[in-house]
Amino acid sequence: MLTGQCNCGAVVFEISKPVSEIYVCHCSICRRYTGGNGIPVVVVENEAFTWLKGRSSVRTWRKPGADWESSFCGVCGSSLPGKNDEARMFVPAGLLPGDLETLKVAHHIFVGSKANWDEIGNAGNQHDGPLAG
Repeated sequence: MLTGQCNCGAVVFEISKPVSEIYVCHCSICRRYTGGNGIPVVVVENEAFTWLKGRSSVRTWRKPGADWESSFCGVCGSSLPGKNDEARMFVPAGLLPGDLETLKVAHHIFVGSKANWDEIGNAGNQHDGPLAG
């Protein structure tokens, strides 16, 4: 079991299966969501994810005209896990313990729309759009 939480601890969740791959999304939506060059996330099956505390503090915004949602803590504003698709959740990697040796950047996605100032390091494969498959 792996536990993560927001900055203030009002929202806590658990992942019941091992995670290892970090996907860094560089699209314009994720840049605006974080205020940075994108967002590093792990993707987990819905059945492997459980909210443990603070579900009532989770706020969600859906981009009009798109199938994209962002969630954040209504208390401290931290980015929170959200819907990736019908079967999976995305979990911001920064919400997980920083000493996890299993987590490695595996893929950079939507590199084709990254900001001009965004310089991607050597870790992970780069994809112009979403990860195929």
